[in-house]
Amino acid sequence: MKKISILGSTGSIGTQTLDIIAHDPDRYQVVGLSAGANVDLIIEQAKQFKPSIVSLASKADADAARPHLPAGTKVVHGEEGLVEVAAGADADIVVTAIMGSRGLPATLAAIDAGKTIGLANKETLVTAGHIVMERARQRGVSIFPIDSEHSAIFQCLNGEDRKSIKQITLTASGGSFRDRTREQLEGVTVAEALNHPNWSMGAKITIDSATMVNKGLEVIEAKWLFDVTYEQIDVIIHPESIIHSYVEFSDHSVIAQLGMPDMRVPIQYALSYPERNATPTNRLNLAQIGKLNFREMDYDRYPCLRLAFECGRLGQSAPTVFNAANEVAVARFLKGEITFLDIERILETVVGRHEASNINDLQMIAEVDAWARQLAESV
Repeated sequence: MKKISILGSTGSIGTQTLDIIAHDPDRYQVVGLSAGANVDLIIEQAKQFKPSIVSLASKADADAARPHLPAGTKVVHGEEGLVEVAAGADADIVVTAIMGSRGLPATLAAIDAGKTIGLANKETLVTAGHIVMERARQRGVSIFPIDSEHSAIFQCLNGEDRKSIKQITLTASGGSFRDRTREQLEGVTVAEALNHPNWSMGAKITIDSATMVNKGLEVIEAKWLFDVTYEQIDVIIHPESIIHSYVEFSDHSVIAQLGMPDMRVPIQYALSYPERNATPTNRLNLAQIGKLNFREMDYDRYPCLRLAFECGRLGQSAPTVFNAANEVAVARFLKGEITFLDIERILETVVGRHEASNINDLQMIAEVDAWARQLAESV
């Protein structure tokens, strides 16, 4: 039986991970859960799965949850609590499903504790890929990707010589506004942006999908996960989201991974690897779907993706700045402070004012991150 801790258990990936576990209780045991401020939901989760430790964002939330949790469940809070769930619980696998760069310290703590990582927090590698991957190598820790695109590439590369990779291609749905021109994006609402045609995801990642920032973060993540250059990474729009990504090899053979757009499949694969277990998902019927469509990426239509490639190639602190500015811009859009197109304007401004420098530890990363957030708030 594999023991699982989930960082971000009340979010989209976290709840779907628990759904997988609930369908296979003889194979998995939940030992740790962390959430932000969703007290009611984590109480419900704790009653069902009976973890040994639960963490919430604040002491007030922890105090509110404590009387309603199962007997013997330890309650912690804050950054220290998050790290304790990641590293201190008796977990074999830690699923890092917290949105944003705040998942980085806990992920590193889990790696230092020798835990296998189920990585759903792409910002961890965008912000500190050089630190995370080197730490995992030193500790002999496996990192299994949970993003559907990276899981697809991981599956395509099973048994293959990494030196034979010619190109990896990430597929993109195109997001909520894939059929709109740039002129038609003026004045779009938050509700429209959150109406993703294919996937059920959290608010932040859904907005990132519409701006194509999400794909940009995935490009940077792919560079670190698969040790390829940015020249070996391509992006193509695939509206149906059936091919989740594919790999071309030196002999021009192409291997792709297909399936219905359901995050429970890559979650299950990360939990069960190297085995494949049944999932509570629908089967793929290509005859019923009929046809699959593809479009070349238009970097003028999606300037945030172009900017992500530029930051990735520049390296050093540039991806950290890109990610931090985007988190602030998306939060401002969701609160109605700025327009949808202002997101990319803020990113261009913040990245344009930054001079990339080496960042070799968490303190340096935190300082650069804070600088970018402060500027993104003021633009």
